[in-house]
Amino acid sequence: MTATRAWLAELAWSPDFGLRSDVLIEAAGDRLANVVPDAQPPPGATRLAGLTMPGLANAHSHAFHRALRGVTQASRGTFWTWRERMYEVADRLDPDSYRALATAVYAEMALAGVSCVGEFHYLHHGPGGAPYADPNQMGRSLIEAASQAGIRITLLDACYLRGGLSADGRPQPLAGAQLRFGDADGEAWAARADALGQDAVGRLSSHARVGAAIHSVRAVPPEQMPEVVAWSHRYGAPVHAHVSEQVAENRACLAAYRATPAEVLSSAGALGPRSTAVHATHLAGGDVALLGESRVHVCMCPTTEADLADGIGPARELASAGSPVTLGSDSQAVVDILEEARRVELGERLASRERGCFTAVELAGAATTAGHASLGWPEAGDLVAGGLADFCTIALDSPRTAGADKATALESVIFGASAADVRHLVVGGRDIVADGQHMLIPDVPAALSASIAAVLR
Repeated sequence: MTATRAWLAELAWSPDFGLRSDVLIEAAGDRLANVVPDAQPPPGATRLAGLTMPGLANAHSHAFHRALRGVTQASRGTFWTWRERMYEVADRLDPDSYRALATAVYAEMALAGVSCVGEFHYLHHGPGGAPYADPNQMGRSLIEAASQAGIRITLLDACYLRGGLSADGRPQPLAGAQLRFGDADGEAWAARADALGQDAVGRLSSHARVGAAIHSVRAVPPEQMPEVVAWSHRYGAPVHAHVSEQVAENRACLAAYRATPAEVLSSAGALGPRSTAVHATHLAGGDVALLGESRVHVCMCPTTEADLADGIGPARELASAGSPVTLGSDSQAVVDILEEARRVELGERLASRERGCFTAVELAGAATTAGHASLGWPEAGDLVAGGLADFCTIALDSPRTAGADKATALESVIFGASAADVRHLVVGGRDIVADGQHMLIPDVPAALSASIAAVLR
C-alpha cells in the first residue's frame, strides 16, 4: 500500500500557482497527489512555518572542490593558479574517500534546500590514468553519496581527452592529475558511459540519472564531440559543457579553430534544448544569439565566478534571447543556491548600474523548474499533482528574514535569506531535513571536517 502524507504550508510559492497561503500538500509515495491553496488541513498534517517552495536544483557541482574552501582564498592568484591546487586534491582521491567527501557535501546541499544536484564528473580513473576494475567506480561512488545524503543526482559524465590548448591553439596532452580524467577517445568514453547500465531515458534508480558532458573545447577535440552528442541523443539525456569561462580559453579556441567555443559546440551538434552551457561568462560576437536560438540552458555560478575572478556573464541578455538561466555552486566556494540566485541579479546591477534586471519570480524559477529541466528531471521543480514530492521550507522569522511581508515573501527569501534559513527539505515524500537537522547524517559539519581532513592529509 502506498504511504500517504500531508503538510500544510503557511505560505507556498510555485511556478504553477504563484504565492498562496495555507497550501495543503499531499503525497502518495514519492509523488504529489494534491496541492491545494487556501485549504483546511486534515488531521495529522505537518505544519510548515515559513515559505515552502519546490526543492532547489544545483545544476553544476564539482563535489571534491569543497576541500579547497578557505585554502585557496589564503593567497593571491588567478583561475589557473587555483586550478593547480584543485589538481593536487584530485590526485589524492580514491573511490572510498570520494564517496565520504561527496556524501558530506551533498548533505550540506540538503541543508541548503537542494533536492537535486548535477555533478559534472570527470575524475574517472586511478592515479596515472589506470582504470579501476569497474571503470565507473568513481561515478558510482558519487551516486551512492547522493543516496546516503538523501538527494537526487544527475551524474554528468564528462568526456575529457586532452590537457588543453596552448595560447596559439596547439593541443596539449593530458599530464599529471589530468591522466585520471581521460578516456582514449569519444568512442571509448561512450562505451564506458554505456556501462553504467542505463535504460532508454538515462535512469539508474529513483534518485539517480546520467547525462553527458563535454568538459570544454580545451579538453575535447571537435571531431570527438559528435560521439558524446550521439550518446546523449540515444538516451534522451542532457549534455553540459563549460563554455567561455576564461578569456584565455576563447583566444586559444579562436587560434585553433577560428571560431568561438559556442560556435565549435554548435558545429558539433551539441547545442539544443537538452544542452547547458556552464558559465558563458565571456561570450563574443553572435554567441548570445546562437545560444538563445538553440534554447540552450545557461548555468550561472556567480559565487565561483566571483571567487575565481572569472567575470560577470550576460545573464539578462541570454535569458532575453531564449536561454533559460539555471544556477550552480560549482567549486563550492559557498553552498547556497539562494545566494547564487541573487548574485545573478546583483551582477547585472553592477554591470548595468540598473536595478531590477531579474524579478524574484525569474530567479526562483532558475533555482527550481529550469534547473531541474536542465538536469533531465522535468517532473520536478514545481508543486503540482503528479510531480515529484520534493520541496523545501525557508524560515521567515530569522534575523535575515524577520519583518517579511506576506505579499513580498518571495522577494524576502530570494534577496535576503540564506542556506542557514532552510528549515525543512522533503525529497520523494521523505523528510531529509527537519527543523534544520539532517535526518540521515546527524552531524554534517563533523562529516565534512573528517572527509576533508582525510583528503588534505
